Parts: sequence; C-alpha cells; structure tokens
Amino acid sequence: MPAPDTHGHTNDAREPVPTTLAEVFKRAARVHRKPDALNFKREGAWHSISSRALIEGARSVGLGLYALGVRRGDRVAVLSESRPEWVLTDAGCQLAGIVDVPIYPTQAPPQVSYILNDSGARVLFVQHRAAYERIAEAIGEVPALERIVFFDGGGVDESPRTLTLAELSARGHQLQDEQPNLIEELSRAVRAEDLATIIYTSGTTGEPKGVMLTQSNLVTNLIDSSGHLAFAETDVVLSVLPLSHVFERLGMYMYLHHGMSVYFAESVESIGANTREVRPTVMLCVPRLFEKILERAKERAAARGRRNAQILAWALDAAKRWARLVKAHETVPPLLELQHDIADFLVYRNLRAAVGGRMRLFVSGGAPLPEDLGYTFLGAGLPIVQGYGLTETSPVIAAGNLEENRIGTVGKPIKNVEVKIAEDGEILVKGPNVMRGYYNKPGETRAAFTEGGWFRTGDVGVLDADGYLRITDRKKELIKTSGGKYVAPQVVEQCIKRSRFVSQVVLVGDRRKFPAALVVPNWAELRAYAEFKGIAARTPEELCRDQRVNDLLRRQVEAQCAGLARYERVKRVALLPCELSVAGGELTPTLKVKRRVVGEKYRDVIERLYEEKDEG
Repeated sequence: MPAPDTHGHTNDAREPVPTTLAEVFKRAARVHRKPDALNFKREGAWHSISSRALIEGARSVGLGLYALGVRRGDRVAVLSESRPEWVLTDAGCQLAGIVDVPIYPTQAPPQVSYILNDSGARVLFVQHRAAYERIAEAIGEVPALERIVFFDGGGVDESPRTLTLAELSARGHQLQDEQPNLIEELSRAVRAEDLATIIYTSGTTGEPKGVMLTQSNLVTNLIDSSGHLAFAETDVVLSVLPLSHVFERLGMYMYLHHGMSVYFAESVESIGANTREVRPTVMLCVPRLFEKILERAKERAAARGRRNAQILAWALDAAKRWARLVKAHETVPPLLELQHDIADFLVYRNLRAAVGGRMRLFVSGGAPLPEDLGYTFLGAGLPIVQGYGLTETSPVIAAGNLEENRIGTVGKPIKNVEVKIAEDGEILVKGPNVMRGYYNKPGETRAAFTEGGWFRTGDVGVLDADGYLRITDRKKELIKTSGGKYVAPQVVEQCIKRSRFVSQVVLVGDRRKFPAALVVPNWAELRAYAEFKGIAARTPEELCRDQRVNDLLRRQVEAQCAGLARYERVKRVALLPCELSVAGGELTPTLKVKRRVVGEKYRDVIERLYEEKDEG
C-alpha cells in the first residue's frame, strides 16, 4: 500500500493528478478500495457500498444513459435528497461526459420547470413518486424532457417515459456486455475544459442563474483546497448538507479522493441520532447547524432546571474566554484554567459525546460563522475551520486549517487562487476555479467580471496584513440609512445573536432613519425566564405579545449593540413567533436569509416599527 504523508493523505508517485471528475472517481476506486465508501441507513440498519461497487454502478448509469441516446455534452437533471444514488448518477454522468444539473428537492415547482427548460435537460432523475407528483404539473410542458428515472421504484407507472434506476442500470449492463470498452472510451474522451455541471444558484433575490462549471474548475479546486483540510483515509464523515449545493458536492469529491468513509444522514431531524451512531471525525456544516447544537443543549439543560441552565451558561462562557486567550497566544489565568477543567468534566465532554465523541474537525461554510460560536466550540474541544466561496468559484476561495485557525476569518486564499479588494470593498477573485459563465446569460456573465477579468463576488471584506480574509457582508445587502450611513447587517446581527435569548435575527432599515431588528427568540431560554419572573405566557405567540418579554429582548439587543457606532445601533425590535425556515421560504436551502422575502412577508410588522414615535 502507498505510504501516507504527514497529513494522512495517500501518496503514490505512480498516480497522476486527476484532471477530470471521471479520473477522480476511477482513481478513488483504484487507490483506496474501501469496503464502506458510501453508507446509508434503510429500515433501521446501515448498509455499505464499496469503492468497487460505486464505480461499477456509475459505469452502468453512464452506459444506461448512453443507451437512451444521451450523449456527451447533453444535460440531465437530478432532483433528490442526498443519498448514494445521487453520487452514482453524478459519477455515471461524469464518466460518460454528460452535464448534470442538480435541483434542490425543496425547490418550488415553477423554479424546477424554469431550470429544466433553461438547461434543456433530456432526463430527470427524481427520488421517488411523491417527489415527482409535487412537480408533475409544473414540468408537463418541458419540451426537451424525454425520460423520468426514479431512484426508488415503488409506484412507477407503465408510461414508456418513466423507468427506475435499476432498469436504467440493466440497460447499461447489457450495453457493457455488447461493447465492453465503450465506457472507458467515453471517459477518456472527456477533456478538462469540458462542461461538468450547471448549478442554478438558489439566490436570495432574483431569477436563478445557471453557473457553468468545467471539469477543470472542480478538479483544480478539489486539489488546491485539499492542503487546507487534512482529510485522511481513516476519517469518517456524516454527510448532512444537500449534494445539490456545490459546498457538499465538492466535499463529496474530497471524501472519495481521500478515501474517507461517507455516511448519509437520514434527514435533518435525524442528524443528532445519526451522529451518535456513526461517530464521525469530520463534518461539513453551515453555521445554523452549530447554533442548533447549542440550542438543543440549552433546551435540555433548561428542562432539568434553572441550576443546570446556569451551569451550562457558565461553562460556555468559560469556553469562549479560554479559547480567546489561547488563540491570542496569551497566558490563561490559573483560575480560568481550573474553571475550564471543571467545565470540561461537567459540560464539554457531554457536548463532544453528543456529536459522537470522535469529532476532530468541523468545516463551516455557506454563511459567516459568528466569532463567539467559533470560540465557544473551540473551548469545548470541537474546533471549527471556516471556509469561503461561491457556486461561481467551484466553490472554495479561501479556507482555514487547524494549525492556523484564525477565528473570525475564513483563512487564506487557497493555492492558485488570487484575491484582491476593490476600492468599494468588494472581494475580487481570479483562478482556475472561476466559472465559465452563466448559462444562456451572456450579459450577466459580462457583468460578473471586471474589465481586467476579475470575478466580482458581491461580498465585502478585508485582507489583513498576514493574508487572512475576513468577510463583512454582502455588497447588495448593505443597508443605507436615510442619513446616508451604510450598515453591514451581518455584523450587527452577529452582535445581537450573542444574547442567549436570541435564536435568529434579521436587520431591517434600508432608506429608514435607523436600523431595526426582527428577532426569533430562543424559546427554551425565554420560557425559563418567564417561569422565573412568574410570566404566565407559554406559547411563542403569547410570549411575543407579553410586554415584559419585549422589554427583555429590547434590553438584550441594546446591550449587544452598545459597542457599535451610533448609526449602527438597533432602535426598535419586533419579536417573531415562528422560526425562519426553508419550508417557509425565508431561508435558502443553505440557510441564508432571503432578506427580500422576509421584508415582504413581515412588511406590516416592519411598518409598525417605524410608525412609532421617532427616537431620533
């Protein structure tokens, strides 16, 4: 077997660096030979798919599509939750030179229709009959769509237009028998400059745009970002994010490239239980999942009584203070060191056990990670490394690492990627990872680049003297008050979320005299407070109407904003009884806030905030 390098990666001088995704998949099967490359849970038991079975299944899918008449450069779409069949389909497309188009399973039917029409997809892979029926009416008039392939066979009708993945694979097997060299010929014909996928950005505003990513875009990003994340064959990963998003998609290529064992979470609701079963060493997450971990811990502590809630709050504060000193290379006072040791015995070890007890690395992406969250997890022995990128950059632009994990930044730009800051603060990028352009949108493609060929990220940030990148906000999301002052919402929101009584917050106030905030409270903390104060209200709606609760949240927001400039401070607060969610339409599938949607949905609430007597 090849010897591992200092990061645990498998080195083999005989293995050339892959230049296409087909080569990535074939190399993974050849080098690692994992008996448990992909793992999934069905009917209460975990099942494994080996590296060999994965590549053989992918060949069957690729040849099955070829048997249907799908050729190199044609498009096929995939609408499904993350599961092994998703990976098999992607791999089959890449081996055959077919361009795949991922679609979020939660995407609204009109958007699914738009994506299928815009991409000209000839085949749609869908999870099961129920998922298909949700969109069937909307996609009835998609002229290019010829076939529907179901991952799960139950309930498939007799229409010649539909077939199961098993039936498609059987056609591939038959073609393999007839032309045993065909799939190898197809995969060798794929070139680095060929289009690999079109990923439609979910976006927080506007019409979806199809981001064209080439083989080279994705493979160079895989290779160039690997140095920041020390993944190894011994790692076990729980896959919790949608493969329809480029963050988890590239993550999957990394997992396979490094020979890791991948376990698919059964659902969002099952993540906690699956984590304790699988005991992963690595997870790719978005910040909201880390917030949920702490919220669940607080709920459990509150359920056991006020004393337990106080111990947890004290321990989390000690973790944060300890980690800040450690990362600043400052001496930790003996008393704080003792407190940290006691808190580890009482709290941190239970937090680590709740995520399986073996977690060595969380990777956070998709949205900025609040600094307090990063320090709290580090202090509890659960380090989070933050990365940054966009669909248009395949996605990684910058990433931290365990050795140089500067919390509050997204690390340094990865190898071969250049970053500079424009005069207005926008982050500009050049590199082999930058997209070919937006499908069918030449005007928007031109607008996405400067005259010098730099890609405009739309994010605002700064590079420090050591080359670490810090993201401050989205350029288009900056709030401009009626007084002409610019306010970065994410900076203010992260300050407010330091309050233990706040779960979610959205800043509003564009073209208004001052910023205001829509706040979803942390219900466990609020109910404990209500009980302590003798407040009878118990339901979220009752709590949000109670004046004492409103006064509490107003004081909390004022306290957290005290360090901000006067024009950045929140003057008014409205409490929302319902959590912002993907299902509700307020969040994208990667849990970014759709500010326009929130603004429209809560327009009356916002107007009432500004109808009150002006506080100046």
